[in-house]
Amino acid sequence: MRVLIMTKIFPNRVEPLSAPFNRQQFAALSRLCDVEVVATIPWFPGSAVFQRWSPAGRLHAVPSHEHIEGLRVHHPRSVFVPKVGHGVSGALYAASVAASVWRYRGRVDVLLGSWAYPDGFAAVLLAELLGVPSVVKLHGSDMDVVARMPGPRRCLRWALPRAQRVVAVSRSLGRSAEELGVRHNRIDIVPNGVDTARFRPADREAARARLGVEPGVALVLYVGRIEQDKGALDLVRAFGIGKPGLEAAQLVMVGDGTAVAACRRIASAMGANVVFKGARPHAEVSTWLAACNILALPSWHEGMPNAVLEALACGRRVVATSVGGIPDVLTSPTLGVLVPPRDSAALAAALSDALGASYDPAAVAATAHVPDWERSASLLHQSLQTAVAERREEQWPCLQIA
Repeated sequence: MRVLIMTKIFPNRVEPLSAPFNRQQFAALSRLCDVEVVATIPWFPGSAVFQRWSPAGRLHAVPSHEHIEGLRVHHPRSVFVPKVGHGVSGALYAASVAASVWRYRGRVDVLLGSWAYPDGFAAVLLAELLGVPSVVKLHGSDMDVVARMPGPRRCLRWALPRAQRVVAVSRSLGRSAEELGVRHNRIDIVPNGVDTARFRPADREAARARLGVEPGVALVLYVGRIEQDKGALDLVRAFGIGKPGLEAAQLVMVGDGTAVAACRRIASAMGANVVFKGARPHAEVSTWLAACNILALPSWHEGMPNAVLEALACGRRVVATSVGGIPDVLTSPTLGVLVPPRDSAALAAALSDALGASYDPAAVAATAHVPDWERSASLLHQSLQTAVAERREEQWPCLQIA
């Protein structure tokens, strides 16, 4: 089977740490079938001039072709209108990459759009151009945020039911697809995985020694984009409330984002012990997880957050919000605690309780039983194979065996 993947969330030379989940899953998929990736780069006239202010400007230097973890990656530019134009961005995206995708006509069996809009919408359109079935993969914010905007929602209500299959990383995203008209039997739940060779229980004090963390301090870890809707400000406020155990603990935030400055201001005003480490290589994240006592993820919405999966694989308990696919993962008190989103007081109480409770990391990892990327890619491979088989049956019903 020959698979063409189209997505705007993929690493590149300028942003090598972007979307490690896609990189790992698609690399594992390439060991099961032939895979090429069209990883689009946003562009607008004069974007190179705005490198300090615009992601499109910063990505201007991305080359047209790369090889990333064994994958052949093509980087066509996709036109977009900054700040506005959500309703037409799908059509612009499809028109921008149509020539690049046309080169694959007769060379692929299925087109996978990874991200609902504009990628998935464009994949449905362009798959017809190629004469192959389309599959759309849903991640989280693409449905919880983008798909709630009027323009994108109208486009997805038209496109998603026309996809041969829809892949969702959690059951909640599958339900969101059904709300937009996708039949239940066309939806496959394919959870993300982890690199189990890297993310596994390890000695806490040894990890702290490598990172220069003070031995014995209670350490709460946050990993991800530092944004308001990821609950980053809620977490810093919770730390500043001063619940028992938190006043002597340290919060380490690994990641970058637009809310870093606001988090720093809140931490300073509340006297919270918060350390900002910025974006770190994926290999280093596993060391931070080994070093921490608990992971905190207070997002307002989520698909299937890899930070939670990786923490559990490392044998670390999690305090997280009851949103998206997180309840599908934190199914036992052994694994962690769920709290309501946007509630710093409840978050502070849960963090205090979690820091005061001892646990066995090996039991956490064994209870979670997080799948590896090979298992995740195998499930995605099955969905893609089903899409190809279904399309053939639709086109050649006389070949079906009664």
